[in-house]
Parts: sequence; C-alpha cells; structure tokens
Amino acid sequence: MSRPALRSIPLDQHAKGADAVSAKEPLALAGATPMMAQYIEIKAANPDCLLFYRMGDFFELFFEDAEIASRALGIVLTKRGKHGGNEIPMCGVPVERADDYLSRLIALGHRVAVCQQVEDPAEAKKRGPKSVVRREVQRLVTPGTITEDRLLDPARANLLLAVGRRKISEQAQAYGLAAIDISTGRFSLSEVADGELAAAIARHEPREIVLSEAIFSDPALARLWRDTAAAVVPLAQAELEPASAERRIREQFGVATLDGFGAFSRAEIAAAGAALLYIERTQIGARVPLSAPTREASGATLSIDAATRANLELTRTLSGERKGSLLDTIDRTVSAGGARLLAEHLAGPLTNLETISQRQAAVAYLADEAALRRALRDALAGAPDLARALSRTGLGRAGPRDLAALRDGLDAAARIADRLASLQGAPRALSVIGERLAGIDTELVAELAAALADDLPLNRRDGGFVRAGYRSDIDESRELGRDSRKVIAALQARYAEESGCRTLRIKHNNMLGFYIEVPQAVGEACLKGLMRDFVHRQTMIDAMRFTSFELGELESKISGASDRVLAMEGQVFEALAALVMAQATVIADVAEALAALDVAASHADLAVELDWARPRLDEGVAFAIEGGRHPVVEAALRRSGDPFIANDCDLSGKESGRIRLVTGPNMGGKSTFLRQNALIVVLAQMGAFVPARSAHLGLVDRLFSRVGAADDLARGHSTFMVEMVETAAILNQATRRSLVVLDEIGRGTATFDGLSIAWACLEHLHESNGCRSLFATHFHELTALSQRLSRLDNATLRVTEHRGDVVFLHEVVPGVAERSYGLQVARLAGLPKGVVARAGAILKGLEASERDRPTRRKIDDLPLFASLADAPPPEAAQAIVVDDAIGALVDELDPDAMTPREALDALYRLKRERARKA
Repeated sequence: MSRPALRSIPLDQHAKGADAVSAKEPLALAGATPMMAQYIEIKAANPDCLLFYRMGDFFELFFEDAEIASRALGIVLTKRGKHGGNEIPMCGVPVERADDYLSRLIALGHRVAVCQQVEDPAEAKKRGPKSVVRREVQRLVTPGTITEDRLLDPARANLLLAVGRRKISEQAQAYGLAAIDISTGRFSLSEVADGELAAAIARHEPREIVLSEAIFSDPALARLWRDTAAAVVPLAQAELEPASAERRIREQFGVATLDGFGAFSRAEIAAAGAALLYIERTQIGARVPLSAPTREASGATLSIDAATRANLELTRTLSGERKGSLLDTIDRTVSAGGARLLAEHLAGPLTNLETISQRQAAVAYLADEAALRRALRDALAGAPDLARALSRTGLGRAGPRDLAALRDGLDAAARIADRLASLQGAPRALSVIGERLAGIDTELVAELAAALADDLPLNRRDGGFVRAGYRSDIDESRELGRDSRKVIAALQARYAEESGCRTLRIKHNNMLGFYIEVPQAVGEACLKGLMRDFVHRQTMIDAMRFTSFELGELESKISGASDRVLAMEGQVFEALAALVMAQATVIADVAEALAALDVAASHADLAVELDWARPRLDEGVAFAIEGGRHPVVEAALRRSGDPFIANDCDLSGKESGRIRLVTGPNMGGKSTFLRQNALIVVLAQMGAFVPARSAHLGLVDRLFSRVGAADDLARGHSTFMVEMVETAAILNQATRRSLVVLDEIGRGTATFDGLSIAWACLEHLHESNGCRSLFATHFHELTALSQRLSRLDNATLRVTEHRGDVVFLHEVVPGVAERSYGLQVARLAGLPKGVVARAGAILKGLEASERDRPTRRKIDDLPLFASLADAPPPEAAQAIVVDDAIGALVDELDPDAMTPREALDALYRLKRERARKA
C-alpha cells in the first residue's frame, strides 16, 4: 500500500501518522467563544491528529477533524455555532463506545489525540460564569502504541519499530532496529546490513515505524517506506542526538550504564532512543513498563525477504487474510500469548541448531505424553493474557478485570508449575519453563483473590469491584447507600399518596441528581399549591420535574456514601496495582514461559493429530524429505475428504546442494510441490515437527521463493519486471546454505528471451550460488542441461489420459514431461469449445512441422549453453571470409515464408558452414 510523504515533527509537537490530518493554517482565536478558543489552542498543539475533545458524555470533533471523522466512521456531520463567519462542522462519539470508533480510525491510519476533562465543572464555575473546564491531551493513540484490549488483535503483536543507522565504510551502512510492543513490554534490538533491512522489517511486521528525517529522505530507501503497510513517522534529526538516545535508555531502566544489558552498536542505541522518545511523546510522559532490551545476534534467524513471505503465505494469504495461511493452519494454541509467540517463531525461524533441538525435544516429550499435554492445555486455556494486563496496570490504564486476569493467570501458572515439577526425565526446555513459573508469589494471588469480587465492572470508576468483607469501612458505606435507596422508595410512595398521583416517580440523572417527576396536569396543580414543599426544577413536553427539601437532604446522604465508597475502592485498586508492579519482572517472565509452553503443546498436538515427523537437522547441506506434504493444501483437502499425494524430495549434496528441474502440466502440482518443501524448512527451523514421513535437513541460512506472477503497476513494474527484480535478488544473495525455489522463470516474455534467461539462471545457480534449488519450468529444452550440469536432476509430475480427459496424479517422479497438456487445462477452465478446437488444429500443424524438420541438434550445438565467462568484445572476433558456398545457402532462403524456428535453424547452418571454412 502506498503512503503519502510525511513531514518531520519538532519536539514540541507530535509526529504524523500514515493517513493523518493534513496540515493547514492554524485557526484564528479572534472572535472564538471561550470553549472554542480552548479547542483551537489544543488542536494547534496537535495539528497532525484527530482531536477527541471531551464534552460531558461525548468526544466531539470540530472543523476539518469532524469532516474527516464523519466520512471515516459513517456518522452524521452537524454544525455548532459559527467561527470567522462560517458555521463550525461538528460530529461526536459517545465516550462509552469511543474504543470502537478509535479502532476504526487507527485501522485507517489516523492518529488520535484524546483530550479529557481534568477539572470538576463546579471548580470551573468558581472562576466565573464563563470559565471553561480545564482539558488536556492525556495520550496520543497511534497504530504502534495501543494498549486497550478492544483495540488489539489478541493473537498478533502490536509492534512499534524504530530504525537507526551507522556508517561502516564509505560504501556500506548498518541499520539498528528497536522493536517495542508496549502492550506487552517486549523490547528487542538488532542490527542488519544494508541489503537485509527490508527482510528484517518484513519479519517484524510492525504497525508503525519511527525513524530520523535523514533515513526517511534517503533516496535509496524511498521505495521501502512507500511500499510498507505500516505507518511511517519521521522525526527531526535534532531530537535524535546519540547522547540523548543513550540517556533515554538509562532513564527508562534506572541504570547508570548500559553495560549490564550487553554490547549495543551505535545504530541500535539510536533506534532505541528514537522509539523511547516517540513513546514518551505519545503517552504524554506516562512511564511505560518495558522489559530489559535483548539483543538478537546477526544471522540468528532464517532470512526470508518480503517477496518470499508473500509467495509462501506464511502469516497472510496473498489477499491479506489470515485464514488460509500457514499460521492459520498450524495454530493450535489456546492462549493469546501463545498465539503471538507462535506467529513470532514462524516469522523468524532459527539458525541455531542447539536452540532448535531444545524446542523439538519439548514437542516430542509432550507428543508422547498425551495425558500431560491435555492437562497443560486445559490449564493454559484458563490463563488470561498476563502480559497485556500487566502493561495496562503499569500505564495506569488497568481496570478491575485486568487485576482479575493477573489473579487468574498467576493461579493457572502456579498449578502448571506444580505439574511440571513432578515430571521425570523432562527435556531441558520444559524444565526451564517450570523453573520460571516457580517464581510466582502465591501471597499476591491470595491477596487479589481476597480483594476482588466475582462480578467485576470494566472500569474502576464504576465501583463495586471490592469483595464484601475485604474492608469493613467499605461495607458500612455500601450498607448506608442501600438503606438510603430504601428510604427513597418509601418517600416516593408517600408523595404519590399525598398528591393522588400513582404515576409519580423519583428519578436520577447526572444533570439534576434526584428529582420528582409527575404528569403535566399534576405538575400544574403542584405549582398552584397541591404540594407546597415541591420546588419546580424543569418542564418537559408531557411532564414536570420538582425537588423538595427532604429529597435534597436524602440525596446528600446517598451521594456522600457513594463518593466515599468510590474513593475507598480507588485506594484498594491503587494498593493492589502497586503490589502487582512490585513483581512486574517476575510476572512478565511467567507470561513468557506460559506462551512458550503453549507453543510447544500446540506443535505436539498438531504432530500427533496429523502424523507429522520430527526432522533431523545438522550443519551440512542435506535435504532429504520422504513423503512430504503441503500443510495448508492437505488441510483443505482433508475438509473435503480427499487425500493428499505425498512426494519425496532429495537435494542433498556434499559441498553444494543439488538442483531439481521440475517439468509437468499446468495444474499438475508443481507449485504445490515447490512450496511444500520450502514450508517444511520453515517449520523445521522454528522448532516444530513437519508434514512428512521423515526429513533430514542441513540448516538453511536464507530462503528464497519466486512462485506465481503478479504486477506492480503502482511502481510502473510489469509482471515480467517484478519477476526479474525478485530473481535478481535471489541470484545476488543466495549462498551455498540457502534454499531457492523458482517457478516459471522467463515465461513473462518472448519464448527465446525467456528460455535464455531461465537457462542462464540455472547455470548461475549451479556454478556460482551452489545452493539447494527447486526450479519448475515449461521450457522442456532445459531438461537437456542434466547432461552437462552434474548437480542437476530432472523430475516431472505424472499424468494420464482417460477417454480424452487428462487425469493429474500429483506424483513427482524422475524424468521429463512429454507434454504440457495446455489444451486440456483450457477446456477444464471453460474456454469456448470453438477456441479449444481451433487451438487443437493449430497445435497439430505445428507438431507436424516440427516432425518434418531435421533431428533436433545436440545440446553442444546450441549457442544458449555458453560458459559463465563474459563474451569477448566485438573487436576481438576474427574476420571470416564469406565464400560462394555460404552465398549459395543464403540464396536458398525465403525469409517471408520461414517460421521463427526455421529461421533459427538456418542461422545455425550458416554459423557451422562459416566455422568449417575458417
């Protein structure tokens, strides 16, 4: 998705989001009402955000903000007064439903400044009748800084990614990445080389990217920022000085030096400083509880570029949906934290053999222990999202239900810890999880259980969340409030009897407090003396409202008791939150351990149900898969009751891997075969079992997949141009330990051009890259290369014909495809019968012409097979004298009557004759 260019934001303003409000001249204060003057001043301080301006029970938006929000949210645009002679556009959303509207605005790329009332209206009136209630922006809501559950996808990390840079040499630079999820407190740092930046961003899949104006304006990176789906926020260079970056990290964690966290590069420190600055500005100074930064070593994860991720549909299908992706297929997690960690593991498979082995051992143990696995998964399913509840508590945005989530999550973790402690012979990974869970303070769990009621409100301001019996003073004030309400009911009954109006009601609202409401006719009688102690308050269309001295006294008692209860419950909440945050580090570690256990149990459950095997991994270049299957396709076939045809694949070599050239008909299963082997590598290196009878794999450092065709018209790239750009990246970056999957290279251009390109690519993969490769093609001429390239094998997809129809067997066998069966596929696709019949007649003619020509020349005679060395310059060619024999051959040619193949054959004859004469 293309994004508009964003401007740099000074320190005293806030950065601009992807599709935020366009900058315009500030509104003039002259002639504005006091309230509108306040709005204009706050809006001027936040020019690039939609301003949610709190007015009573609504957040109101005015001027251009109102026009943008009404279109985006589909709400009515109204008007309120005038400013500068023009009517003021206005729209609003209820405070109670604000999160729903915020989520829709954030999804569209907007940034929202939430402006709350910070003063009691009664206090404002003391300053004068025209005084305005004080309001302040308490936070900026941006895609990468969300913490509310209702705005977050529970199964997806909500990452803010900051980018820093340092110069390595005159030609090379390194980029530091700081990935922060403030909804969970996760904080990691890494550094990548120039060519790895795009792949690293694709792996993190951030919601928002923060970087300096210098990096944003770099022409070499312009396309990267334009094409990313994340909101990109450039910051002024003056804000990002190296010294201030290090100081922000020290202040965040309260340390005098960063040495205790490890050795960070200048680029990583710059990125971390930019991220912390942005968080500070968006959270308006609130301290975000973050875990200590961890450093990801260079090359620690399997490098997968954005094009390969899209081609393989790891976390999203090509249409952008989770359903139908590999992640959707393998996700058997039962907790939100586990689902997020699974997605993280899938996005960044490991290259460390020991860590992979530890993960596999945990999966194998849980797969063998069915009763244990079921018990653990049942306990995990009852554990709420500890990490996000903890983060909201640290930010002061938690509600009673967050404290309950912490209570229940820690209780579940304690029970799981007891179960893991009793295991005999458990693998190291499970033992470590048990040790991390053992650090839970059971007294904290008991305190939360004693303090919190069973039925909890969403917000602490609603009260009623402290359990009866926890504090006697709260119980007494509640009882007073309940007794007063009984008195209200008795008073209502007495007034109804005295007035003779059985429909008399005592009601309450925030504007009038308690009031007496009677029908219009009774109200008129009350004004004339029917009820002498009634004081008129309000006249409605069909009713009148009154108060009385007695009702006013009773209201004061009830209001006082209610206010006291809320104040005391607030004290309880703050005390419980303080107890939680005192153990924040332990709780965060427990949350990570639960997520890791959930992922291992998910893999085990999947392996047992689908009969997946534990792969054998080593440091070599082995690649031997027996009975491999495509997990997503197999799942789809299983739902329809159809079997999946498993296939073997062996690309193992000694010093370098082998290349398998796959030919076969359209719809025969070539692309599925190619993709399934790539996906098996991803699954194996993330620590899971794989859909195969067995698999022996040498660790892969880079995975490249170029499967399918698509254009990029927004960048001026045709389908063939996109194909060539992706292929170029593969040939330039693949190493001996890489896996390359290529499908139909060269099919987007003329036949000889495409054949030449595909041919040369195969040679390059064989001679220069030396990597394990799968190469599918319809250029059957390429199969002859197996005679000359020692590490290239041919394979084909089996088909058969039955009563004129083609039957795809989906079996990969050694050999070469005889036909492409294009006409049969065209008929299956529904092409008109006349078109198919005509194509068949043309094909017969072309095949007959081919049979009438001389025997196909040996591969040695074809000029396409040339060495990888550069051709000599034109001036180095020897002069050849053309004699009468060559002239005679030329005289025999009729160019107007020749087919392209006949013309090429003629050129070959002339070339051989000239070489013979020379």
